[in-house]
This record gives sequence, structure tokens and C-alpha cells, in this order.
Amino acid sequence: MPRVVVATNGLVITNYHHDPDFRRLIDQADIVDVDGMPLVLATRLLCKNPVRERVATTDFVRDASAIAAETGVRFFFLGARDDRAAKSAYNLTKAYPGLEVVGTRNGYFTREEEDDICAQIVASGADVLWLGLGSPKQEDFAIRNRHKLAGLGWIRTCGGLFDFYSDFAPRAPAWMQNLGIEWMFRAWQEPRRLGLRYLASNPAAIYHILTKTHD
Repeated sequence: MPRVVVATNGLVITNYHHDPDFRRLIDQADIVDVDGMPLVLATRLLCKNPVRERVATTDFVRDASAIAAETGVRFFFLGARDDRAAKSAYNLTKAYPGLEVVGTRNGYFTREEEDDICAQIVASGADVLWLGLGSPKQEDFAIRNRHKLAGLGWIRTCGGLFDFYSDFAPRAPAWMQNLGIEWMFRAWQEPRRLGLRYLASNPAAIYHILTKTHD
């Protein structure tokens, strides 16, 4: 079975501590990355061995694409609206000559379609599935379907990655990323969808980070 890599941010931390079903999903992942500066900063204050840096998926995909282009590792992009996964594939393969994105599909489908989608991914010969369905849907899909994706090496959840690399949504300025307030930029960009989400999840996330971060 492929190994599953997920990322933790304010929303994931809040849901982990408030939703037992979601906690069970995260606990079954093979790797949990820190994709959020508040948690990095908390470890620097509260831990003897702090996390050195965040692993932002939108940055990590560049390193992964460069290595994949050199080694022949093949990607499949699943998620987002319309043709954003396909546009992301076009942009990344143009930026990294030799990169193979062997299939793309939008993230709008029913549970009844999942078997066919998994079969399509396996048949494509992909080594890595980049899964941008939003949390908690992407974690649920990855854990429930990993046994149907034999032959892949990795499943990597990636949230809004395809929005960024399809040029639909801009990244926050570097200084906001470094200060850990990229979420403010995203909330300003999409106040209806993300503003309310952050208002609901961030206070709880800060509480859990401050009270549960330790070596």
C-alpha cells in the first residue's frame, strides 16, 4: 500500500482535538508535516528540540517536481474545481522539463465513483498521488482508499495546491509567510469561504498549540 503524508495547520489541529473520527484518520497517516508557522514558533518556545521549519506543500511540490523530473517519478493530480489540476500539471511540467504528470481529475465526485477513480490512478502508472480535496475530505479519501491504490508509493494531501499552481489564487507575500500570517492573506482573498473558517478554527488551534506542545 502507498504511504500517506498529511499536513497539519490550524484547521487540522482543531479538528484533531474535537473530532474523534478525524483524529483516527490522522493517526493512521505515515507522516504528518508541519504546514503552519504558529506550530513551528510554539516548538521554539516550548520544546528543547523545536521543529526547524514549516513544510509548506506549495513550496515542497517544487522540490518534489525537480527530483521527480530527474528520477522518473510520475505524478497524478486529483482535486480542485474545473481544470485547475490539469492547468497545474501544465505549469509544473513546463517549469520542470522531464516531469511526468500522467493523469489529472477534478475533485468533484461521489463515493460511488471512487473505485473507478482509483482504478484510473493505478492504470496511469503514477508513483505519487497529489490529493487536493480539502480537509477532512482528502484525509478520509486517502486512508479509506489506500488499499485500492497498490502500486503507488505515496499519497500526498495538498489542500489548495492546484488553486495556486493553476494561477487561480496568488500566494501571500513572503514576509507574511515567514511571520505565520499567510492565513490572513488567504482570508482577505476569500472572506466568505476562508474568513469564517479561520475565525472559527484559529482560537481553538492556538489554545491546543499552547497547551499541548512539548517534546
